[in-house]
Amino acid sequence: MRNSYGLDSIKRIELIANKLVYNVFSGNYRSVFRGPGIEFDEFRSYMYGDDTRMIDWNVTARTGSPYVKTFREERELNLFNILDLSASVQNGSGKRGKLETEALILAILALSAALNSDRVGALFFTDRVEKWVGLAKGKKHALGLISNFLSTETIGKGSNLALALETTNRFLKKRSICVIISDFKTDDYWHEMSLLARKHDVIAIRVTDDNDLSFPDTGLVGLVEPENDSILYASGRSKNFRKAYRDYWLAHQRKWRKNCSKYGVSRLEIDTMQDIGFELYKFFQRRKRY
Repeated sequence: MRNSYGLDSIKRIELIANKLVYNVFSGNYRSVFRGPGIEFDEFRSYMYGDDTRMIDWNVTARTGSPYVKTFREERELNLFNILDLSASVQNGSGKRGKLETEALILAILALSAALNSDRVGALFFTDRVEKWVGLAKGKKHALGLISNFLSTETIGKGSNLALALETTNRFLKKRSICVIISDFKTDDYWHEMSLLARKHDVIAIRVTDDNDLSFPDTGLVGLVEPENDSILYASGRSKNFRKAYRDYWLAHQRKWRKNCSKYGVSRLEIDTMQDIGFELYKFFQRRKRY
C-alpha cells in the first residue's frame, strides 16, 4: 500500500509545522521533557568528602590510589518517534485524515528537535516494522524524516504495536523521549509498553476521528476490516448495533487511558478536526508543571 501524498502535500505540511513550532513550545522545548539523564565524564583522584559509592575499584586497583567516576548531564536529547502506518490510520475520516494528522505531529516534533540541535529518529510500523530511521541532527534530516513517512510504501496492513515497541526497546540504546503516534486500534502491547517506559520517557499520542465512536445511520452494509480484509455485515439503522459499536470503542478508550497511567506513560488524544498546534501546546504546558 502506498501513501498518496505528493511533493506539494509534503511541503504544505512542512510549512504548517514551521509556523507551529514556536507557538507549541514557546521557547521552552527542553523544559517539557524529562531530563535525558547523566553520562560518564571522567575518572579523577578521590578527594575527602566524595561519595565512596562512586569509587571505581578497577581503576583504584590498577593505580594503587582511589579514583572516583564523575558524571555530567547529557547535553543532547534523543527524540524517537514510533508511527503507525496501518490500514486503519490510512483510511481515517475528518478534514485532514489520521495519516496527515500524524505527519503534522511528527513534523512539529522533528523540526523542534532540529532547532535545538537534538537528535531525532523514527520507526514506521504496520503488522511489521516497515522502516527504521536512525537518530541524527539537523533540519535536513528532520525534513527527510517527514517526507520519508509520507512516501513509505507499506507491505503490511495490520497493526503490531507490540513488535514496534519491542524493536525500539532492543535497538534504542540511549535514554530517549519515545513518542508513539497511532490510533491504537490494536491490543496485546502493554507488556512491551511497560518495558519501554522503564527505560525511556514515553508519550502516547492517540489520533482519533468521528468514525472511531459513531457508526453511520445506514442500511445493511458490508464492513471490510482494512487490516485483514474480513467482512462483517451490519445495519446502521439498528440502534442496538450503533450503541454496541460505541460502547465497545469507549471501553477500549477507557482501558487505554487507565493503562497509560498505570505504566507511567504520558498520554494525549488529538482528533483530526482539532487544532493540532493548540492541543500540543496545552499538553506540553501541562507537562512543564510536573
